[in-house]
Amino acid sequence: MKFDPGQIVATPGALAAFEASGEEPLAFLLRHLDGDWGELSPEDIAENELSLREGFRLLSAYSLRDGTTIWVITESDRSATTILLPEEY
Repeated sequence: MKFDPGQIVATPGALAAFEASGEEPLAFLLRHLDGDWGELSPEDIAENELSLREGFRLLSAYSLRDGTTIWVITESDRSATTILLPEEY
């Protein structure tokens, strides 16, 4: 684990997406906490690496089996990590 996630929460939309795909949120949360930022551009990956060192907000993007995109966002103060759909942002 590269950082403390703080309180972990998920939106109703993200939970419904996981249920529909048959996947578990924990697998994606663990990837995020390990610094596997998922399907981001090289520029966004570099931004996350800077954010990890400097204490800024972290964002990961992953695709579920059914093609649904989910985001995992950790606040800059590391007080909370939210799993959500992009349209819920």
